[in-house]
Amino acid sequence: MPATCDELPSSLAGLSEEAAQHLHLAGVNYSQDQVAEHHLAEALRLAPDHLAVQVGYYRYLFYKGRLEDALRQLDVCLDGCMQQSGLPRDWKTARRGDADFGNYDSLWPRFYLFALKAHGYIQMRLGRQELGRIAILKVLELDPSDKVGAKVLLDVLDRQGLDDYE
Repeated sequence: MPATCDELPSSLAGLSEEAAQHLHLAGVNYSQDQVAEHHLAEALRLAPDHLAVQVGYYRYLFYKGRLEDALRQLDVCLDGCMQQSGLPRDWKTARRGDADFGNYDSLWPRFYLFALKAHGYIQMRLGRQELGRIAILKVLELDPSDKVGAKVLLDVLDRQGLDDYE
């Protein structure tokens, strides 16, 4: 499922070699929580605003099933995206004209859509279906051609409580 931010930019451009090494070591030691988290903390200390570090930490939390923590970190990623792109700080107020969301060569709007889709997905996983729906509907408003595949999540929400034959 795309909510893991696998599609999001992961360029290490502009990241110090030391911070990149800590990200690498966090991945190598993924199964050893204390070691991995030490390396993630060091990467965050060295490059707190770098997108690769922020997304790396989000992905670690998500895959560890720490969804509340992942959601908080995803909000940090979204905040950084908003600062870089000039998009509104409150994603609920974003409009299609705020950015070229349909242009896949445009880094920040695409990142914004995938991160917002992930936000909706995590809300759903946490049992907060209406909050998830609001985020997914915002993604579809910004991306009416559904290039990021948010409609499938809306379909899941709409089918809740129905049996397979309805």
